[in-house]
Amino acid sequence: MNKNILIIIAVLAFAGLMAFRHFSDPKIAEGGIQFFQGTWNEALAKSKLENKPIFLDISASWCGPCKKLKRNTFSDKAVGTYFNEQFINVAVDGEIGEGKDLARQLAIRGYPSLFVMDSNGKTLVNTAGYHDPKELLEFGESGLKKAKH
Repeated sequence: MNKNILIIIAVLAFAGLMAFRHFSDPKIAEGGIQFFQGTWNEALAKSKLENKPIFLDISASWCGPCKKLKRNTFSDKAVGTYFNEQFINVAVDGEIGEGKDLARQLAIRGYPSLFVMDSNGKTLVNTAGYHDPKELLEFGESGLKKAKH
């Protein structure tokens, strides 16, 4: 009897964790920004191929404003629609692997750091810190305007 209760509790806990992950992860959340799952060089190539600038988010796993940005802004439907249509979206952890190299190359001072870049990796606009959906859309628009000139 006790074994069955433990199994039920474990299954419910796992299901709850998966549901929480689904709704808190902007990569999974419906309508949010869909981030490219490849290397930086592959993102640059995709940017050239699709003739779209790159939106780059450099964050850290421990960063509170980064988590809030992902939870509140990247998951916003209007933000997702706009950024998915206009950009190749890339998110990296600035303290791991390729993200660490990018953070060093771009001389970031804090997390989150956000960039709109051309297909050669040249920064068009950048900002740092938490942005609500309206502010992020304005940032994206300013980057897109520079990309088209």
